Amino acid sequence: MVAGRWHKGPGGVATIASMADFRTAARRRLPRFLFDYADGGAFAEQTCHNNVHDLQTLALRQRVLRDVANIDLGTRILGRDLPLPVVLGPVGIGGMFRRRGEIQAARAAHRHGVPFTLSTVGICGMDELRTGVPDGPLWFQLYVIRDRGFMRELIAKAKAAGAESLVFTVDMPIPGIRYRDAHSGMSGRFGPARRVLQAMGKPGWAWDVGLRGRPHRLGNLEPVLGRDSGMNDYMGWLGANFDPGIVWRDLDWLRAEWDGPLIIKGVLDVEDARAAADYGAEAIVVSNHGGRQLDGVLSSARALPGIAAAVGDRLTVLADSGVRSGLDVVRLLALGARGVLLGRAWLWALAAQGEAGVDRMLTMLAQEMRVAMTLTGVATVPAITGDILA
Repeated sequence: MVAGRWHKGPGGVATIASMADFRTAARRRLPRFLFDYADGGAFAEQTCHNNVHDLQTLALRQRVLRDVANIDLGTRILGRDLPLPVVLGPVGIGGMFRRRGEIQAARAAHRHGVPFTLSTVGICGMDELRTGVPDGPLWFQLYVIRDRGFMRELIAKAKAAGAESLVFTVDMPIPGIRYRDAHSGMSGRFGPARRVLQAMGKPGWAWDVGLRGRPHRLGNLEPVLGRDSGMNDYMGWLGANFDPGIVWRDLDWLRAEWDGPLIIKGVLDVEDARAAADYGAEAIVVSNHGGRQLDGVLSSARALPGIAAAVGDRLTVLADSGVRSGLDVVRLLALGARGVLLGRAWLWALAAQGEAGVDRMLTMLAQEMRVAMTLTGVATVPAITGDILA
């Protein structure tokens, strides 16, 4: 089977054997504006491409006769033992890809014992998520918002919901320019009308999400925006409310409000990584926002080794962007990450098969990791170092 190509098995049932197959299935099911929103990147999408390319061209050393009879995928991240070195990272409007999609993804994540990260701009708010998924490791992602009082409210809600870590996303002071969103109808003057027309061409999605998945509002923002928290003003709200004036010393204010583990997401530069360590962050995520913010910057794979070498002994280094298989998870660990956040991978699986798809994707990823570890001669996650790279 060729990864990413849609195949039919006996009886015409679609075969999914890779994350790329989930992407193909998602494309068939979603209206164009949603698929392009998830799949696309900023400007010409070169960084988006490089995130994948730079990981997949990183050669592994195949080793033999190394006693790898007992592979252990477990690791410890920020004080919690995890059976897999992965986290479902924050994705905006995940609930538009399947009915109340954040809840479905969180259920699957918690069955596998890995954290689910709820986005500030998720369709499901924290209260709804905890009602649907009352336990399991939960992280909350916070954007840099102009209204500090509202940020305090979100942090307080995260505490009340039992969020273990706060993921502070710093690489989105303004939304990136994404050409695909203008072409697809995700943004622009006639976007709402175009989205309705596209939905009519996808009856499965229209029934599951368009009708049964209402309300289509940003759950965490609804208390302050009310009916204006809907999808029609999603992109406009982002542009109007994110704060490009924030500086490192503002972390002192954030620290006063949040006493749990603080993760700074969106670090690509060694000096920024050192600053995060200086300001007491417990972890950083080496990330370029999946190539969705500034085109032409380093891929996560290229930025990660230098950052890990500089601050890996001072805080937990995590990474995301470009992960399309369990092999890619192993590659990022070998480059210096302690854990890996997944974004598009779980979103495509959710869009394709709902909760069962996310469950299946995590199972597939674990199996791919086992194969990669067995054939590179390492039996534990801590043993995955730069020595396994050719």
